Amino acid sequence: MLPCPDEIETQRLDIWLFRTRLLKTRALATRTIRKGRVRLTRQGESKRILKPHAKVRAGDIITFMRERELINIEVISHPLRRGPASTAQLHYERCQA
Repeated sequence: MLPCPDEIETQRLDIWLFRTRLLKTRALATRTIRKGRVRLTRQGESKRILKPHAKVRAGDIITFMRERELINIEVISHPLRRGPASTAQLHYERCQA
């Protein structure tokens, strides 16, 4: 039996970005992270993330550039799969830049 999304405490950053449809492919998510283009803020401390296997938790703030748009979002929960966009949007909330 698969756990419900609320029972998952952490998830890999590259998988989370892919499953929430913020980046088109997992390979693109991995490349973006390895190039140092993603920042993770947890408990007020912001760090540049360089490893795709970095773990994200509910309450974390993720900031990155997607083409020419600055994306600043708060993690709400972790998706179990890559679903439709309407479902993916339930797992994060946009923050003020």
